[in-house]
Amino acid sequence: MSEAEIKLYNPSAAVQAAAHVSGMAAYQALCDEAERDYEGYWARLARELLSWKTPFTKVLNSDHAPFFKWFEDGTLNASYNCLDRNVERGLGDKTAIIFEADGGEVTRATYSELLARTSQIANGLKGLGITKGDRVVIYISMSIDGVAAMQACARIGATHSVVFGGFSAQSLRDRIEDTGAKAVITADFQVRGGKQLALKSIVDEAIALGGCDSVANVVVVKRTGAPISMTAGRDIWMDDLVAGQSTTCEPTWVEAEHPLFLLYTSGSTGKPKGVQHSTGGYLLHAALTTKWTFDLKADDVFWCTADIGWVTGHTYITYGPLALGGTEIVFEGVPTYPDAGRFWKMIQDHKVSIFYTAPTAIRSLIKAAEANDAVHPKSYDLSSLRLLGSVGEPINPAAWEWYHQHIGGGRCPIVDTFWQTETGGHMITPLPGATPLVPGSCTLPFPGIQATVVDETGKEVPWGQGGILVVKKPWPSMIRNIWGDPERFKKSYYPEDFKGQLYLAGDGAIRDAKTGYFTITGRIDDVLNVSGHRMGTMEIESALVSCTELVAEAAVVGRPDDTTGEAICAFVVLKRPLPVGDEAKAIAKQLRDHVGKEIGPIAKPKDIRFGENLPKTRSGKIMRRLLRSIAKGESITQDTSTLENPAILGQLGQNY
Repeated sequence: MSEAEIKLYNPSAAVQAAAHVSGMAAYQALCDEAERDYEGYWARLARELLSWKTPFTKVLNSDHAPFFKWFEDGTLNASYNCLDRNVERGLGDKTAIIFEADGGEVTRATYSELLARTSQIANGLKGLGITKGDRVVIYISMSIDGVAAMQACARIGATHSVVFGGFSAQSLRDRIEDTGAKAVITADFQVRGGKQLALKSIVDEAIALGGCDSVANVVVVKRTGAPISMTAGRDIWMDDLVAGQSTTCEPTWVEAEHPLFLLYTSGSTGKPKGVQHSTGGYLLHAALTTKWTFDLKADDVFWCTADIGWVTGHTYITYGPLALGGTEIVFEGVPTYPDAGRFWKMIQDHKVSIFYTAPTAIRSLIKAAEANDAVHPKSYDLSSLRLLGSVGEPINPAAWEWYHQHIGGGRCPIVDTFWQTETGGHMITPLPGATPLVPGSCTLPFPGIQATVVDETGKEVPWGQGGILVVKKPWPSMIRNIWGDPERFKKSYYPEDFKGQLYLAGDGAIRDAKTGYFTITGRIDDVLNVSGHRMGTMEIESALVSCTELVAEAAVVGRPDDTTGEAICAFVVLKRPLPVGDEAKAIAKQLRDHVGKEIGPIAKPKDIRFGENLPKTRSGKIMRRLLRSIAKGESITQDTSTLENPAILGQLGQNY
């Protein structure tokens, strides 16, 4: 990119003056401090931002790398840090959560009220025999109780694993089995976009599939009150669980390395990975990135639109803002119900000052706004906003500019944040009072994060040359393990190609030749990023092939999509003659519905193409680069001389 092409947006003098990190000199000073004394830098911040029951004396233990340990001899409690200490410092009457239901009803919870509710749930869970180290699966809609249930698990030292409410019974079953959960916390129904989804019946179906013998209890929050089935001796209403329970519960003090949560993310093999996060290091980075990246102040109203079923909802709803005593929005619904002005109306009504959402949502709302003036952001008062954020995938420059102009009024910095489930918090991101912004670039590493771009041998490449994104040093909130599979952890994140010394993010990147700014160029493995949700191609392929009466073979690739960032494109070989026309459309619908049932609606392929075979080399390897070209509608210019069946390429052009 030439100097003339780079469009810089510098922080205003007012934003810079008020920021926690004020100006590039302050940013550089933090980076220099971390460079000079890496352990001392993180130790200072851990002491400043967190309350410790037992102060740590050890900072980083690399004896068993890549299984790093941070602050290992210190003890603390995440729930205490998010709730009790805010009450103790006089914030008990401050609003912690503003909850807006799908239908628009608003409920508020102060820090004192959230602490009381969390304590009652924690006492109830203890009454069910759940203790430190036990796992609890949470499969629930966005709600105050969803956040309180996570906090309650943390309070008693139980490890929570939240499963997104859009996942199927099979996906839920797999996660229950892998965690060995003793209890599941769910709701009777989930309400989104005016529609009800029967969560409890999906839990029942998941348990009926088998492999969930560890589950002794299912706790059910009453969301709608519509009739559901309750299994005597196993199922209990949340109202009954907390009835008569004390509103105080002494925190269980855990070692800093105690697993706070497991969160499952897709890999390039069919089985999802249980990403294991610690308590101390994770909570430090959640609080620190909320403070510096979002520049959170005492009077802010912070809204992260993510679901608590994803890591963004963990870090920037349940833990980060609450650890700083912030006020946040929790939203049950979807951005397009009752119309596509819902986000803007909520910003107006609640006077939101910090707004953090996904490029997918922005792109879909751009389309809606251009089609209907009534839902255009100009029809709403968005003057309360002072900071915007983007998360989940790279934001294209055109969407960035629209977001900046129409939502931020040209005055709000945009923090385009790069991070992952595995990293726990932001890794590469602008700081709003310091970093000059470039649309489409996540700019520079967060202070203390040592990111770089390397080639296949692990050697750093010059700025301006694309390569593989890696992190050179461990950091406090990094993934600790893949639950029950340490070998997969090492292979996935510390591969032998890099001598086990570099953390492999799994993304490609390029640094601008002049500024050193990072731009993420996409996944380097077989993982798709659809609407900010990562899904393994193997997982989707396995779901397709499990439709055994129809499918002989399937290959899945991604293609760029204006709305979702990446779209799922499936190439399918059937066990019957090649269908055409309406018959092909009907089979394609059947396969989409099957994938939706096996994994969840988010995994349904947007494109399905049928062929008598897949393009393969003579050794039987599927030529996925050719499939990617076909999916994008590109002419095949690559060498096809190694293909066993080049004529098959012509069959795969028709999309259903």
